[in-house]
Amino acid sequence: MSEHETSGEEHRLRLRHLRLSDHPDVKHIMDQVYPDLGGAWTRKQFSAQINRFPEGQICIEDNGRVVAGAISMIVDYDRFGDRHKYNEITSNGFLTHHDPNGDVLYGVDIFVDPEYRGMRLGRRLYDARKELCRSLSLRAIVAGGRMPGYQEHAAEMKPEEYIDLVKRRELYDPILSFQLANDFHVRRVITAYLPEDEESMAYATLLQWDNIFYESARTPLIGGRKSTVRVGTVQWQMRRVTNFEDLMSNIEFFVDAMAGYNCDFILFPELFNAPLLAQFNQEDPAEAMRGLAQYTGEITDAMSRMAVSYNINIIAGSMPVYDDNVLYNVAYLCRRDGTVDQHYKLHATPDERFYWGVQGGDQLKAFDTDVGKIGILVCYDVEFPEACRLLADQGMQILFVPFWTDTKNAYLRVRRCAQARAIENECYVAITGSVGNLPRVENIEIQYAQAAVFSPSDFAFPHDGIVSESTPNTEMTLVVDLDMDKLKQLRAEGSVQNAKDRRLDLYRVQWLDD
Repeated sequence: MSEHETSGEEHRLRLRHLRLSDHPDVKHIMDQVYPDLGGAWTRKQFSAQINRFPEGQICIEDNGRVVAGAISMIVDYDRFGDRHKYNEITSNGFLTHHDPNGDVLYGVDIFVDPEYRGMRLGRRLYDARKELCRSLSLRAIVAGGRMPGYQEHAAEMKPEEYIDLVKRRELYDPILSFQLANDFHVRRVITAYLPEDEESMAYATLLQWDNIFYESARTPLIGGRKSTVRVGTVQWQMRRVTNFEDLMSNIEFFVDAMAGYNCDFILFPELFNAPLLAQFNQEDPAEAMRGLAQYTGEITDAMSRMAVSYNINIIAGSMPVYDDNVLYNVAYLCRRDGTVDQHYKLHATPDERFYWGVQGGDQLKAFDTDVGKIGILVCYDVEFPEACRLLADQGMQILFVPFWTDTKNAYLRVRRCAQARAIENECYVAITGSVGNLPRVENIEIQYAQAAVFSPSDFAFPHDGIVSESTPNTEMTLVVDLDMDKLKQLRAEGSVQNAKDRRLDLYRVQWLDD
């Protein structure tokens, strides 16, 4: 038993906020707890912590003396991300990154007088933090956790294995076991979080407790306020399939893969279902394409179910639609909330009209999604700048362009125009097509493609306006993160401002039905 427990003195524990006058008590505890990690905060650091966020600095006193304490701050967590360092996020203990408008309560430190261990004071402090998180309507508590027991096992296992054994209670860690018992979960392992922590071999756990009552009124997904959107494109290999189920299996493979990378969108190419054409009469391409249209509803329904089950928005390239004796080329947006929308390709190419009898659609709109407004233009559509301008005027932030091209010069027309649209309209543009060949399938035998994602051209973006691009003519995927805040910055502070500087007193683009 501790000295305090045997002295006969009655405990009088009280939870309260720390005061500057508590520094001597705090210093006494921290010097004992962290002799190898620099000891206590200086008086200047302690004063800065209290002055910046007094509500977040709490303690437990016993008969007027502080015996345990917790230091916290509020941060805009996206500013730092999961790979931050302790001294970076805490500003070496001065908490200069404290942000009252942030979304996460960050746990800077918890310490308990060694004489009071076994009294579960740490649990009281954690519960107080949780209550603070709820009362401030923050979404979570995040903290970096030491693993002092790892040193004994570092030679025989990786930190991930050690954490798993502690989770399963095969091993005990004096800090990690306590944090797991207080409803925190490990998000990842951080390296060099606290380099001087030799007991943890400089590793740390990134821990999080989620406020299940959190309801964000400030940063809803609906309305385009998500700052980073992840886009995946499929550079699709045209290959013969034995039946409809074979094609759907190939589609689901890529949806599963992109969902595994937590993509918000996956983009398929124009006429990605063309392998099914092989079962129709190749002597009459128009008849074959109308036969292919019989599958469009079934494919769309299946991809809509995938969008829901894999939690990803799917731009289903394009497929033929035969309606009232008119053949269209239609791109489908299958949202992950179960709703479906479509864009009828406006501009049929001479080849489409001649071989298949495709007609252009007569509607154009930007689509709302859970991560912002997007537009879809199919292949030839992107070569007409008016269409993209109309979408931009409706608030589009990302343009998706599924295409099918047979030769490199045809591909380059799509690529160059897509890049121009990104600059003109201050938006991101993602393009993808199909590669390989389909022998004995009339008018769609060969393909040339290179998937890419383009950005506007200014200092905040890649110098060449290319966010990423694939290897030409190889089946593969492309995954990119798009910073939506950069678009806002460009439109307000860009070195050129294409949308703002248009001479609307001289010219404008207008949809004739308006």
